[in-house]
Amino acid sequence: MQRRYRCLQWLGISLMLWVSTAVASSRVETLVLSDGQLLRMVYSAPEHPTAILLMLPGGSGRVGLDKAGQPRHARDFTVRTRADWLAHGYAVALPDSPDHCNLRGQRHTQAYAEDVSRIIGSLRQQSSLPIFLIGTSQGSIAALNVAAHIPDIKGIVLAESVTVKGRSGETVFDASPSTVSVPVLIVANRQDRCWVAPPDHASRLAAALTASPNVQVMQVDGGTQKSSRACGALSPHGYYGIERTVMDEIDHWLTQQLMVEAHS
Repeated sequence: MQRRYRCLQWLGISLMLWVSTAVASSRVETLVLSDGQLLRMVYSAPEHPTAILLMLPGGSGRVGLDKAGQPRHARDFTVRTRADWLAHGYAVALPDSPDHCNLRGQRHTQAYAEDVSRIIGSLRQQSSLPIFLIGTSQGSIAALNVAAHIPDIKGIVLAESVTVKGRSGETVFDASPSTVSVPVLIVANRQDRCWVAPPDHASRLAAALTASPNVQVMQVDGGTQKSSRACGALSPHGYYGIERTVMDEIDHWLTQQLMVEAHS
């Protein structure tokens, strides 16, 4: 069957591997998608997690997970903060791109949403915990699209959302934001200079989420520019240097959603 994504050669094999540490256990799983492509995912959890965070990185979406679940590309905010989320009491699911493919231009499609539905289905076989999506930059398109098509999630976090079309040819507005019916947190860094994710577009995105019962815009301010590009992961666009501040605010929002869930 024809592949949907632009791919590199697959270097792994289908497997499930458990790795235990003193603070968390990790499971590495390779899923077979509907077109035969392979998607590797690492799931890590503390002893008593409160929810599952499904991370949707930006850029090409390539994480480069090896057979032990270690990422080759770990700069993205959703990747480099995994241990901190575990310490906050959350389980973390981190998928690689299918067959190491480039996801640019594909994250708004129904086919991509169907691929992520397989990830969520795999998580559901292991746990009934609430699932939240965290998408950063290009990954914000993914989070919106999945939320528009899959009801079995409790909320989404959109971090430095792509609202201006760049090389990928897609934005969050291509991902049916008006059909998203779960709570949404939009995070916008005033210091973000990435031209496809201007922070002053956060209110425009919030206005497009007409079916969501609860939309909040959280503005942060700061970060250090280490990447050579304004849209790089180690920059204000990727919350480099202010990870703790951003995580604490997201954690507060997640806790609020879990409290609502507990009393519903």
